[in-house]
Amino acid sequence: MGGESTLMGALVPTVKSEPENSSGQAPPAQPMPSLPAPPLEEKGQGVEELDKDVLCPICMQIIKDAFLTACGHSFCYMCIVTHLQNKSDCPCCSHHLTTNHLYPNFLLNKLLMKTSARQIAKTANPLEQLRHTLEQGCDASVKELESLLSLLAEKKSKMEQEEAETNLQILLDFLQCLKLKKLDELNEMQADLHYIKEDIHAVERRRIELYRARDRYSAKLRMLADDPNVKNMWPSLTDKHNGAFISRAPGAQGLCHMSSGTSNNRKTDAKTPANHLILRKDASGGSDSQNITQSRVSLARKRRVHAQFNDLQDCYLQKRRYWVSQEQQQRDSHTLNRESYSAGLEDFQSVLSTFTRYSRLRVVAELRHGDIFHSANIVSSIEFDRDDELFATAGVSRRIKVFEFSSVVNEPANVQCPVVEMTTRSKLSCLSWNKYIKHHIASSDYEGIVTVWDVTTRQSVMEYEEHEKRAWSVDFSRTEPSMLVSGSDDCKVKVWCTNQEASVLNIDMKANICSVKYNPGSSIHVAVGSADHHIHYYDLRNISQPLHIFSGHRKAVSYVKFLSNNELASASTDSTLRLWDVKENVPLRTFRGHANEKNFVGLTVNSEYIACGSETNEVFVYHKAISKPAAWHRFSSDTDEADEDAGSYFISAVCWKSDSPTMLTANSQGTIKVLVLAP
Repeated sequence: MGGESTLMGALVPTVKSEPENSSGQAPPAQPMPSLPAPPLEEKGQGVEELDKDVLCPICMQIIKDAFLTACGHSFCYMCIVTHLQNKSDCPCCSHHLTTNHLYPNFLLNKLLMKTSARQIAKTANPLEQLRHTLEQGCDASVKELESLLSLLAEKKSKMEQEEAETNLQILLDFLQCLKLKKLDELNEMQADLHYIKEDIHAVERRRIELYRARDRYSAKLRMLADDPNVKNMWPSLTDKHNGAFISRAPGAQGLCHMSSGTSNNRKTDAKTPANHLILRKDASGGSDSQNITQSRVSLARKRRVHAQFNDLQDCYLQKRRYWVSQEQQQRDSHTLNRESYSAGLEDFQSVLSTFTRYSRLRVVAELRHGDIFHSANIVSSIEFDRDDELFATAGVSRRIKVFEFSSVVNEPANVQCPVVEMTTRSKLSCLSWNKYIKHHIASSDYEGIVTVWDVTTRQSVMEYEEHEKRAWSVDFSRTEPSMLVSGSDDCKVKVWCTNQEASVLNIDMKANICSVKYNPGSSIHVAVGSADHHIHYYDLRNISQPLHIFSGHRKAVSYVKFLSNNELASASTDSTLRLWDVKENVPLRTFRGHANEKNFVGLTVNSEYIACGSETNEVFVYHKAISKPAAWHRFSSDTDEADEDAGSYFISAVCWKSDSPTMLTANSQGTIKVLVLAP
């Protein structure tokens, strides 16, 4: 049907004329319009033949400046002259030919000019035709030219008016869009101002409550101080109020201490008020020094607020708007507490207090990881055990060393002996303690072997050798202690069970796997950091495709760590950290300040802070709500090292001690430091 339809469409006039003639409805002369077709074809053929005749046999283009030879052939002048410089014959018939046998072909040149004019007339627009006509010198009177100029001027004025109207319409559309945008910003700003005013009143009310509570407490203390019965019953309380530090036991030592500030006889009773004033003065002096210290701390915290004001402002508005939207959706009474102390304000107050509480990292202890038998000291992984009593280190020295944290902190020694040491066949890349079985720890190495160790027996419990290339990461599940996951350069994620010798699940990916991590609240959700610049979040019940893919990093994702069941942090060699919401599948924040372009520099998280290393041999700590570093610490290189080598050291591993402000850090020199956040 398609071919017939096409054929019929091409022959529509002929097909229609036949039935019309047979029915007698069309006149006999109906086929006559087909008669002009042959002349058109002949004309077309003539044009094609003419086009062939006016082509230069040498350049095969339309002849320019035609010259005729003695043998009757026409060529472009430049073409034939160039040919005769090399040969002395005609290119068409090989007849002997020289430049003396060339003659201008005036007739062909005139014909070519007319043909060119017709082609321009067919293809050119009216303005080009008019210009061409004027250039050819057409005969026109002054009146006709004036009329033409008037018409052109009118056309020009009309076009200018239309263009001006278009420009004004574009400008008006822009201004209206800008007005709507600014109105939205104004409404948002007014809403923000409303929230801010509400929060100011709430904070002021809260301060008044605190002041009243403090005044009531002070009044009670004064009443107790003035009550002789209370003074006799609890002398230590009143003396402490007066600035004296006396034992609560009313023994002889306490009595002696009480009488030491006065005379031993009754004659000095008159001096007692003076002594009492002296005690008051001492108390006020101690209070003044305490107030000075508190004011300094308060001033330092205020400086931190002003230094990060923009980030804190964004954090406040984000949390305030979020909680307002939640309150509008829920409309429940429990969205407000502390008498209109909003949940958003309380959430931000928590961020502000934790962020301004610390400003630096203080070194608590330091030890060397290397030994005299191994020059390679890079610590690839450092991890606390379930109870934060032990920590294990591993790296290129092919050894897992387990230290007792309390002894490292309390015994100031440069070289600490590990309580357990286990030797491996290959360099180690990652460690993971089992959070239920305290003495079990898993490792991954450069040969792709995943091993589960028993620290008490110092022997391997299970060895898995299915990875074909280097295994970069391993992690125990928090909710299912027998399950662990690993990722490798063979582009595979494997899930293992300590009760089985083979993997229970295998995920094939298209790029190298740099990091894997179980969701702390689930044994079926795993985050995978890949060299394809993405984080793949899998539900292990359906591994055909990821549950979410988080995009934003510009280079390989080297680490993934969970702050909570919904918050995931990632590190990349694009020198950024990113925070994601795995529940809502949205990015939350990007952290910048450290340098990381090629090395594994470590990543660790707790409920509030994110810490990572840097290729500048520094440790950086970020609050999860602020994009800029909250604190940092630089490792100093050994004095006997050359200056050019000092710049090549980098932080290689970091680990928080649960939710405390204490963390373990290690660098490529093998130096391990215990750092604590300090004001």
